[in-house]
Amino acid sequence: MSSNLTPEDVSKLLTDKSADARAEMVAKLAGDLDSNALTEQERQIAGDIVRKMAADAAVLVREAVARNLKSSRNLPHDVALSLANDVDQVALPVLEFSTVLEDGELAELLERAPECKQVAVARRETVSEALSQALVEHGSQSAVETLVGNAGARIDEKSFERALDRFGESETLQENIVKRETLPLTISERLVTMVSEQLQDYLVANHDLAPDTASDLILRARERATVSLVTDASDDKDVEKLARQLNAHGRLTASMILRSLCMGDLAFFEAALAELGGVPLLNARLLVHDEGGLGLKRLYEKAKLPASLFAAFRTAVDVNRQTDFRSADYDRETYSRIMIERILTQYDGMGAEDSDFLLRKLDDLMEGVAA
Repeated sequence: MSSNLTPEDVSKLLTDKSADARAEMVAKLAGDLDSNALTEQERQIAGDIVRKMAADAAVLVREAVARNLKSSRNLPHDVALSLANDVDQVALPVLEFSTVLEDGELAELLERAPECKQVAVARRETVSEALSQALVEHGSQSAVETLVGNAGARIDEKSFERALDRFGESETLQENIVKRETLPLTISERLVTMVSEQLQDYLVANHDLAPDTASDLILRARERATVSLVTDASDDKDVEKLARQLNAHGRLTASMILRSLCMGDLAFFEAALAELGGVPLLNARLLVHDEGGLGLKRLYEKAKLPASLFAAFRTAVDVNRQTDFRSADYDRETYSRIMIERILTQYDGMGAEDSDFLLRKLDDLMEGVAA
């Protein structure tokens, strides 16, 4: 054996009646197990000693094995699995740090594990999508909150959905998800809705606002936030899914669609009309960009959007065709102001009710642009 663990140390490990003494020897054993100086036979001997220590009757000794060998690349697999199923103070270091354990084994353990073990797994430096799915399905609230706050955890859209289904009222969960580097558009939109509902309760309770007034403020804030989720980097699939989700929950409104168009988000406008009209996105694009204008009108009617707002939408589409807000001459605010001026000019002959509606929605838009 190497110089770390002497033959006398081995004898003491196996025969000393003092748990404290045996625990002290484990650190030397850990150094030997990962030493490049060991022969294959010596490594086998070291592994056998580790097995004996991991089966020691004293928790103190087993805990010392787990703590000292938690990151060892040469920890025998059967020992790692045994330690992971041990009492909490023995299992936690191995569950959080050992790379010897396989995802399937960890997932199976999660189904019967106490919360502290689930949290330890959720803290691992890297967590695969499959293991994240198991944690979201079987983990406690604290474990799931820890998982979504772990930058090293890979979490797919379905797992985010399940986490929000189970613990969506948790402010910690919401905050941890919001702070992740990237999120699917559908999850971002759902979070906007959840936060808005909480804000509505706060406004009603603390600012003497009538529920209808608070609901109107929330609706406008939600629409602005949702529209801002669509960026140049959003692909067709993401935008279509967002439109589908909004429609399924009754939130794909005329004002939201008009606001997105006024912000230069033509892709969302196309996806929204495709969703509401029940036509493929490609077909919707052809109709929107029909130079004769009849295609847009037919699609608009099929989408069952308010007839009184068609002129506004038509003007907005025309401005989108003529003006590229991404060019050097325009920033988003300048572009939106041009859009608003053109639409309001179109509305000179409209009734007060429709005009007030549009003015209110466009004022809200500009508040969002200036924010």
